[in-house]
Order: sequence, then C-alpha cells, then structure tokens
Amino acid sequence: MTSQHKQSLPSSVPGHAVLAAGGATHEVINTPAPLQDYNLFDSDAALREAVAREGAGHAEARLRQHGAWLGSAEVLALGDAANSFRPQLESHDRYGHRRDVVNYHPAYHALMTRAMAEGLHSSPWQNPGPGAHVARAAGFYMQSEVEAGHGCPISMTFASYAPLRQAAAATVPWLRKIESRDYDPRNLPLSQKSSATIGMGMTEKQGGSDVRANTTLARPLAGGGQGATYALLGHKFFLSAPMCDAFLVLAQTEAGPSCFLVPRWREDGSKNPLELVRLKDKMGNVSNASAEVELRDAHGILLGAEGRGIANILDMVALTRFDCMIGSSAVMRMAVVQAIDHGRQRRAFGKLLSDQPLMQNVLADLALESEAALIFTMRLARALDQRDTAHERHLLRLGAALGKFAICKRVAGVTAEAVECIGGSGVMENCIMPRLYREAPINAIWEGSGNVQCLDVLRALRKSPETIETFRSELRRAKGGHALLDRHVAQLDRDLADLSGVEPQARRLVEAMSTALQASLMLLHAPTSMAEAYCQSRLGGAASLHFGTLPEGCNVNAIIARAAAR
Repeated sequence: MTSQHKQSLPSSVPGHAVLAAGGATHEVINTPAPLQDYNLFDSDAALREAVAREGAGHAEARLRQHGAWLGSAEVLALGDAANSFRPQLESHDRYGHRRDVVNYHPAYHALMTRAMAEGLHSSPWQNPGPGAHVARAAGFYMQSEVEAGHGCPISMTFASYAPLRQAAAATVPWLRKIESRDYDPRNLPLSQKSSATIGMGMTEKQGGSDVRANTTLARPLAGGGQGATYALLGHKFFLSAPMCDAFLVLAQTEAGPSCFLVPRWREDGSKNPLELVRLKDKMGNVSNASAEVELRDAHGILLGAEGRGIANILDMVALTRFDCMIGSSAVMRMAVVQAIDHGRQRRAFGKLLSDQPLMQNVLADLALESEAALIFTMRLARALDQRDTAHERHLLRLGAALGKFAICKRVAGVTAEAVECIGGSGVMENCIMPRLYREAPINAIWEGSGNVQCLDVLRALRKSPETIETFRSELRRAKGGHALLDRHVAQLDRDLADLSGVEPQARRLVEAMSTALQASLMLLHAPTSMAEAYCQSRLGGAASLHFGTLPEGCNVNAIIARAAAR
C-alpha cells in the first residue's frame, strides 16, 4: 500500500489505522461476543414469574443452580459437540455377532447424566405434589435451550410412566428403575442396571400417523392378557432413541392394536431380537438417534387390555405433546435471546441494531411470541399438577393439542427471523443458530403433525361439551382486559356453537383458539406493555403473517429489555 493510498483512507472509518508493510489487513471490531456464562433462570423474567405463579416457588433454588450450569460456556459447548458428532450404529461386531448398539459422543452422555440427575425424566412421579410438574417443566425448558436431541429419551421415559402402571405387577421393576436418577447407558439386562430409559416405536412406513394401519403382529406365548408376554413380528419405520432399555410398541392382536413394552433383553438374559436396520439421517435433532427396526418374534409385555393399545397410550401422548410445547418454547427462547444479544452489540449505520426502530420492532415481536409460548406452556404444567380436577383435566386434553399446533408451528418462523436478525454470521455452522433452525420444524411433526392436532381438537370438542365450557371459562378470566380479545372471543363463541362442516377450516379455528388462550394469559400475567402489544398485533385487523409489524405505540424498548439475557 503506497503512502498516497494510506492517506486516502477516510479517518471516519471505525478502527482505521495506518498499516505497516506486511501487517494485519484490519482490526476485528464491531463483532459481538458470544452469549455464554450466564444463568438461564435468573436471566429469564418470564420463567421466574411462571415458576412462582404456577406453584413451584419451592424449586427456585435448584432451578437457579441448574440455570447457572446450563449457561456456562463449557455446557453450551456440549450441545455443539453432541450435534457435531452423529450417533453411529454398530449392528454387528467384527466377528459377525449381532450387536444392535448405537454409540454416542461423550457430550450426549454428559447432558443425559445431568438431565436424569435433575429428575427431568421422573421427578413428578417420584415426588408428586404442588408444583411438581411446573418445576420439572422449567428444568426441561432450560435444558432444551442448550440441546434438544437428548430431550427425546428424557421425555419418552417421563411419559411412559402412566401406561407402565397399567400392568403394574409385570412392570414394577421397570417403574423402579425409571425413578432412579442415575444415568446408566450400558447395554445390559434390566436386572444389571441402576436405571432405565424408555423409547417408542409406533410408526410404520405404510401408515405413518395412522397407527391403526400397523401390520406388526403380536401373539401370546402362554395365555395372554394384561402383563403377559407376547412375541412381536413386524417392523417400525421410526424407533426413537434406540439405546433406551425398552420401547412402547403398538402391534396387532386378534382384538386390534395393542400396546407392549418391548425390552432390549429378554428375562433369561438373552438378546431380544429387536434388530436395528439403519439410523435415520435427520435434518435436525441430530444428537438423538432414530432407527428403523425389525422385530423378529421380539418379546413384549402387554400393557392394558388387548385391542386398547391406542387408548392406553393417550396419557402418554398428552405428555409427549406437552413436552413438544416445552421444547419448541425453549428453541424460541434461545433464538430470541441470541438475536437480542447480537443486536445490543452490533453497530450499523452509526448506531446499535437494537437502537434502530425497525429492528426494535422485529426483536420485540419475537420476544412477544416467546413469552406467550412460555406462559401457555407453564399454564398447562399447572394443569398437569391439578389434573385430578375435571376443569384441569379437560384443559390439559384440549390445551396440549392447541399448544402443540400453535407453538410448534410458530417456532420455525421465530427461528428463521432470529437468524436473519443476526445476518451472515447467523448461518455459520460454528454458532448455535443453524442448529436451532434445523430443530425448529421437528416438534411440529413428532407426536402428530398439525392436521392430526386439529382433528384431535375437533374430536375433543365434539365428544365432550365440558371441554368447550372449560375453554370458555379460561377465557372469561381475562374478559374486559382488552376490547380486541373480547371481540375475538365473541366470534369464537359463534364458531364453536356449530361445528358441522368445520373440518376444512379446522386450522383456522385451532389457530383462533390458541391465540385467544395466549392473549388471555398475557393479559393476566405479562407486563402491560407486552399484553397490549400482543393483543394489538395478534388480534383483529393488525395481525400479520410476518414478524416486525407491531403497530405504532407499542413499548418495544420495555419488551426487548425484559427478554434480554444480559
């Protein structure tokens, strides 16, 4: 560079300096520091308030400790490592003996160890009581912010408790090992292990969500009936978390679809012939293995009565759908705090991104979506704790499907917008954003896609008029809080009065119902600035398909400040 060229550089360029020959080409400036070494609990006002409000204030100290561990740079790196090194299938050993083992990166095991130590797979069953499910949901939410894949076996183990109790005499050893807070990843018979995890195998290639089309057959080995052992012959196109110790599997008996617990090992200590064909090459949820399997007369314990398999797993489905809400809310939260943190450090056109009105609109809009998702999710956590009452039971039945549809769909848009807020650096594979982006669509598919959730909502509304009254009574708690919500609810009342011919418009109805619930909860529990902005932007004529379209007058600065992680 000549002297003339040096002098021609404008002095107004930030970081400008005259460079010596052979020196650095530029200073690295205006580049944000990574978001790490922060407390995921202390930095999340909405989560802290929800924990106290919904009855889990007694767990605050432990949640704070867990949040500090999860926010450390070391633990955040575990999430990256678990997804950078995919699980590997070892179908046979070098001599040709069948192994059916999946090997995971140590980071995956480290996250599983902590999740089970925190009781995220079992604590409400071990220590039931006020706020038990709320505390567990808060812990699972924070852990899912860091890494989602290992949450799959944690969630399925948590949800398996109810169907396993249906055959308690035969499953007591399993229930005891599920309750353990140890993490024992060894591939051994149950009697030799300190703990157990449970996976699922429902889906077959010819049926997908239509599990009544399953062709896997089950025949009793001696007598049959609840708790008896059957031999299962067939296939599963998706077996989730194949290194779990046993799997809930649907198979056909003479009475119809039935639910079985299929262990990896038989009672005599021999390997159960549940054979892994291949691992699925998923676009997201990479740390968590999913497999195709063949069951070659694999032994399974019948849970419940023959022909009642679908009914027997409904409790489990409600819980796994609820965990999908938690997981998607967590992905939203992490995406939003990453975008806000970037905007508070990155300058463009003479000022911080977070000080620019249009970017403020986008960030605030994303923060609204994140808080509404969390408030809805934690309300259902309280319903789980109080499901012995009819109102909470009906709310859980309806709300799990509504929330699964709404939150698990909106997370994809939130994550895409958050990536765009960060810009080119947000699509680099050495940051968390691409992983969040690939994770975002997963929960919308698992445990029933959007159409399945909508049809389930219609089924609940038609089958149980009490469900409609439960929904209306929830909305009445916020009546008069905002004119737009009152108008929205009045229209919903008219729509719910006649459900004939509604199926083609079921998505519109379900979206309207979930938005009404979220708006009412925001009015009841969120700061006024957020509740007002949510109603103005999600209800009535101001609603938009895109984020960053909050109407004039919204207190965007207050909304962003509340959502920021530091």
